[in-house]
Amino acid sequence: MTDQAARPPRVKASRRPAIVRAVTVAPHGLWCLLFILAPLIFVVYYTFTDPSGSFTLAHIKEVFSASYFAVLKRSVLLALESTAICLLLAYPLALAVARKPRNQSLAILLFMLPMWINLLIRTYSLKLLLETNGPLNSFLGHFGIEPIGFLNSEFAIVVGMVYNYLPYMILPIYSVVAKIDPRLKEAAADLGCNGFQTIFRVVLPLSVSGIVSGITMVFVPSISTFFISKSLSDGRIRLIGDVIEQRISLHNVAAYEIGSALSFILMILIIVSMLITNRFGDNDGGVVI
Repeated sequence: MTDQAARPPRVKASRRPAIVRAVTVAPHGLWCLLFILAPLIFVVYYTFTDPSGSFTLAHIKEVFSASYFAVLKRSVLLALESTAICLLLAYPLALAVARKPRNQSLAILLFMLPMWINLLIRTYSLKLLLETNGPLNSFLGHFGIEPIGFLNSEFAIVVGMVYNYLPYMILPIYSVVAKIDPRLKEAAADLGCNGFQTIFRVVLPLSVSGIVSGITMVFVPSISTFFISKSLSDGRIRLIGDVIEQRISLHNVAAYEIGSALSFILMILIIVSMLITNRFGDNDGGVVI
C-alpha cells in the first residue's frame, strides 16, 4: 500500500462555524459601536473643538477653573469616602457569611434584595428616612435628642452612596473569600496564628482580587452619580455628575462642549483609578505566615 493510499482523505474545512460566530458577534459589535464607541467619539469631538470645528484646549482649561475644580474635588473625595466605608463594612460581613455555610444562601439573598429595587425608589426611601420629621429623628427623639438635619449635607450623600453600592462591595469579596482553601487556615493555626493573625496574614492577601473588584465597582458609580446627590441635597451640593447632567440638558453647543470636557475628565479619572486598582490586584501576593 502506497503512502497516498494510507493517508486519510482530507476533509474540506467548513466555513459554517466562522459564519455562525460572525452572526452571533454582530449584535454585540453593533451595540458597542452605537452605545460605547459613538458616544465616546462625540465626547472627544466636543471636548477638543470650538463651534467652528477647530481644535482647542479652552474647554479643558475651563474645567480646571475654580468653580468646576471645586466640584471635581468634592466628587473625588466623597467617592473615596463612600468606597472606604463600604470596604470597612463589607469585608467583615463577607468573612462572617463565608464562615456560616448553612446560612450563606439566605445571607447572599438578603444582600441582593436591595439590588432588585430600582435606584430611584431606594434613594427616595432613604430620603424619607433621613427627613427632619422622619422615622430616624422620631426614634432619636425618644432619647431626648433634638431633630438632626441629615439632608442637604455631604453626610447624606455619602450615606446614600454606601446604602446603594454596599452590595457591590460585599459580593466580590465574598466570592473570593468563600473559595479560600480552609486547609490554609488550619495550617496557619498549626503554626501558631490566632484568628486575627490568620485573617491578616492568610485571608487578606488571598482576597486582594475581590477587594480590588469591589473598590472598582463602588468607586466608579460613586464618582459619576448625580441622582443620589441631587435627591438627598435638593441640588444644593453638586457633584461632577450633576454638573454634566445640567450642562447637557441645556441642549446647546456651548453646554455640550463643557459637559463633554467634564465627561472626558471624569472618564480619565475612572480609567486611572481602574489602572491603579488593577495594578494592586495583579500582585495578589503570597500567604505570609
